Amino acid sequence: MNIYDISKQANVSIATVSRVLNGSNKVHPATRKRVLDVIQSNDYTPNAFARSLGLNSMKTAGIMCADSSDTYLAQAIYFLERELRQNNYASMLCCTGYQLEKKQNYLQLLLSRNVDAVFFVGSNFIEEIEEQNNYLYHAAQKVPVFILNGYLSGKNIYSVLCDDYMTSYDLTKRILDAGSKHPLYLHRALSYSGKNKRNGFRDACFKHNITSAKNRIYSCTGSLAEIKEFIFHLEKDLHITFDSILTSDDELAVGAVKYALASRRSIPNDLQIAGYNNSLLSTCCTPELTTADNRVEFMCMTAVSFMMQLLKGKEIPSKTMFSGNIISRETTKPFLNS
Repeated sequence: MNIYDISKQANVSIATVSRVLNGSNKVHPATRKRVLDVIQSNDYTPNAFARSLGLNSMKTAGIMCADSSDTYLAQAIYFLERELRQNNYASMLCCTGYQLEKKQNYLQLLLSRNVDAVFFVGSNFIEEIEEQNNYLYHAAQKVPVFILNGYLSGKNIYSVLCDDYMTSYDLTKRILDAGSKHPLYLHRALSYSGKNKRNGFRDACFKHNITSAKNRIYSCTGSLAEIKEFIFHLEKDLHITFDSILTSDDELAVGAVKYALASRRSIPNDLQIAGYNNSLLSTCCTPELTTADNRVEFMCMTAVSFMMQLLKGKEIPSKTMFSGNIISRETTKPFLNS
């Protein structure tokens, strides 16, 4: 028996159970009695490991990510662990890969270790087929679920994310305003976040009367060398004309820079290039990348702060969306009003 079981049996929120356990006077007497009756009938007593709220807490949070070698995900993991540590919480990290079965298995492993919450880093944990998200809904019946840079509606599920649609739209608009007439967009898997980025690019093109935008969007994966060769393929074999390349992440943009150097195209005069995520790659690259900053540190700080508030019995929003920033560097022409 834990706080989540009490919440379910008493048909009240976890926050309400927390208030009752803490002796708060902000609970209706009838509701307090219902919670206390459930506690008494189940002989609920916080165990020896319990901390401040009597939640049977082990002061540990689970973190799930698909691939810790990804620079963006690695950043998020670092910031999450830092914030948890500063709040006297340990963390357990599971790198799941992208297969649903692996995600489900690792989630069950974390839940079996009695973590107090689970953070899902990246929108790739949200499946397109609604029934395949049941593993997230089931987890949320036991612990709070926090999804970073993705959105899923459900009880005890909390999403903290950047407005990738508007950030991508704004970045595309600025490059088009700076003179680009034939933009190209490269992306990896179309996750929740990936779709929003793509749609932002597409709609900004339509706004600039580029009606062929949907034919200028391509999926591209692989190493930097393979990204470079793929762009050569688009140019030489498919005869695609482009004077700017926007991408869904900074690694794809670095591959575009390698293509430009190999083809002797001047950056940014002949070819403007923009990445996404404002990762370390964007400043390691020469020339340095213009990119979109989806503020991963702020996202992680907000998510951990919400977890602490929730476990103290406070109400938190189920969805928190914030604006990204455009970081103008050397791979694009000067932006208007930037």
